[in-house]
Amino acid sequence: MIPPADTEMKKPTAPTAGGKPSKGAGTVLKTVDWGDFRDHLATADRDGHRKWIYPRKPKGRFHHARAWLSVVLLTIMFAGPFIRIDGNPLLMMNIVQRKFVILGQVFWPQDFPIFAVAMLLFLTGIVIFTTAFGRLWCGWTCPQTVLMEMVFRKIEYLIEGDAHQQRALTQAPWSAKKILKRGGKQLVFLGLSFVIGNTLLAYIIGSDELIRIITDPPSMHLKGLTFMVLFTLLFYGIFARFREQACTFICPYGRFQSALLDENSIVVAYDHKRGEGRGPLRRSETPAARKSAGQGDCVDCHQCVSVCPTGIDIRDGTQMECVNCTACIDACDTVMTKVGKPVGLIRYASLNGIERSEKLRVTPRLVGYSVVLLALISLFLYLLFTRLDVQTTLLRARGNTLFQEMPDGRLANLFTAKLVNKTHHDIPVTFKLENAPGTIKVMGNSLTIPAEKLVEVMVLIELERAEVQGGQRQLQVGVYHGDRRLELLKTVFIGPRMAPAAPQP
Repeated sequence: MIPPADTEMKKPTAPTAGGKPSKGAGTVLKTVDWGDFRDHLATADRDGHRKWIYPRKPKGRFHHARAWLSVVLLTIMFAGPFIRIDGNPLLMMNIVQRKFVILGQVFWPQDFPIFAVAMLLFLTGIVIFTTAFGRLWCGWTCPQTVLMEMVFRKIEYLIEGDAHQQRALTQAPWSAKKILKRGGKQLVFLGLSFVIGNTLLAYIIGSDELIRIITDPPSMHLKGLTFMVLFTLLFYGIFARFREQACTFICPYGRFQSALLDENSIVVAYDHKRGEGRGPLRRSETPAARKSAGQGDCVDCHQCVSVCPTGIDIRDGTQMECVNCTACIDACDTVMTKVGKPVGLIRYASLNGIERSEKLRVTPRLVGYSVVLLALISLFLYLLFTRLDVQTTLLRARGNTLFQEMPDGRLANLFTAKLVNKTHHDIPVTFKLENAPGTIKVMGNSLTIPAEKLVEVMVLIELERAEVQGGQRQLQVGVYHGDRRLELLKTVFIGPRMAPAAPQP
């Protein structure tokens, strides 16, 4: 068991939602400054110096469920770069080559509207989920939490022991045993960071390129090796030293949630109506005597504080540092079972659920967010299903005259066509004029676009002079793969504005 975050700060006798002691607080406790805990972080002292957190090893039904979910998530995370769907990786975000693969589908910069809508869809989903269920994402599925609590923290427990053993090892003088434990732990952490860093790199450049970096001579991939080392050091710093401060200082989600949570949001909450006023349980004390003394079910054991990975006291209410990891729920349920009290003193609940025993209800704000989400889903599906395998841009050639007169009297315009093949197989294409008689020629050989490549060609369009009235003609150009039209382009054919004057007799 560890002491409260600040031993000078005394706990309230029986707080209510407004932070004031409830009636009948009895004989128990001490006076407090109820707002003091919001004036400083649990991981820093009053001078701003880092206070190392030694959370006790959690156990219980919620931790068991989180552990199994973490196994699934970690399997997907580490296997993701090597899973292939129709020849493409499951997920890849190659910013350098501007190539993005999601669930085996390749997206290019030309698909930016789809990507932008997908990001808005993701953010709106988080907003709705947070409004209804608080920071469930942080505690259960966030990669930072999963890796820290289910991988690095468990290795630390295995090597150094539980919280009190870790604290004793820190205070002990340096010895061969301490050097072996601390050094061994850091080496394991560094090795894990190397694996995680390489996995992240594989999500960026692809698993095939990562394997080449590993197997080829180092001199052939100096840039790749540099990023490999940087990613390794980054993750080592996060999980070996920075830890919970990544959630407190860097991640904006904790601050962002304050604008989303309301009295109906489901969060990890302490039932102050049932628990206050808190006080230790004496062996000879009967439930009736405890109740008459104005004491609640909370026995002030601080087990909920000792297991918290961010060092807060959940009994102070919803706080920015709380990631909803449920460790305090498991710890409190264990104590309640031992003292013969009902579990659920700390549980998933809303403020209205505790104050008024209300269940989760649909609020106008939740309805508004849901309407926006449905609109974004519809737009995303429309863009996805109307996405073209080949995207073509047809522009007038630079540095060329507006039109040319051919020897046979016809007029010609020269265009530049840029074609992007978004698939992983070669596609031969042809051009056809859809709304005017004439010819369209690709300068060079037959046009075949290699898989996942961009091809730029010159295209010459010829029309009869009679087809160009008023100096220009609107054209429609079809891009075909065999007999299937892939795309319909619109452009303007330029000709002379006036017919030449008749020759003088």
